[in-house]
Amino acid sequence: MSNYSGNSLLTGIYAGLTNTYSYLAQLNPDGVTLDSISNARTDSKNYLNLNQSFASYLQTNFNAIDKDGDGVIGSDEITNYTNMLSTQGLTRAQLTQLAASGASGLSTDTINNILEHFDEMDTNHDGKITSAEISAYNVDASRQEKIDEFNHKRATNMSTFYGDDSSSDVDSYSMLSYKYKNYNKS
Repeated sequence: MSNYSGNSLLTGIYAGLTNTYSYLAQLNPDGVTLDSISNARTDSKNYLNLNQSFASYLQTNFNAIDKDGDGVIGSDEITNYTNMLSTQGLTRAQLTQLAASGASGLSTDTINNILEHFDEMDTNHDGKITSAEISAYNVDASRQEKIDEFNHKRATNMSTFYGDDSSSDVDSYSMLSYKYKNYNKS
C-alpha cells in the first residue's frame, strides 16, 4: 500500500478550483456567470490556460457555489465553498471529477488507489473523505504493513544459536558466534 498524502491531494484540488475561478474572473471583470464559464470553456484562446476539469466542476456545481443566487460567483463564494469542502471533505464523485484534472500533483495510480479504498478511508461513513481521514488511513496501513512484515519473518532467521540463515556473510551473529569465530583471518 503506498502512502497517500491527503493534504497534498485535497490542497491541490482546492487550489485548482481557486486558480480556475481567478482565471475566469480575469476574463470576466463583471463577474463569473454560468454563461461566462461556458464561453471560456469553448473559446479556443483559453484552451491552454483554462483547466477544463475544474471549469466543468464550477459549471456543474454553479448553483451550489452561488449561495446568494444572484447568478454570479463572487470571490467570497468560491472561498467559502473551498473552505466548506476542506472541512467537510469530498464525495467519491467530486474526487473523481476534480482529481481527473491532474492538478493534485499525484499520479493516476495513487488517485485510483484512494478511490479504490474510499470506503475504508471514510471512517465516519458520511460519504466524504477529508485530509485527516486519508492521513489516518495511511498511518493504519503503514502500521499494518509493519505488523504483517513482523508476523511473516521466518523463525530460522532469528535463531538464537545459528545466526541469520538467510545471510551468506560469515560474520553473521548469534549468541554462540564468539565461540566459533575464526579470529586468525588471513
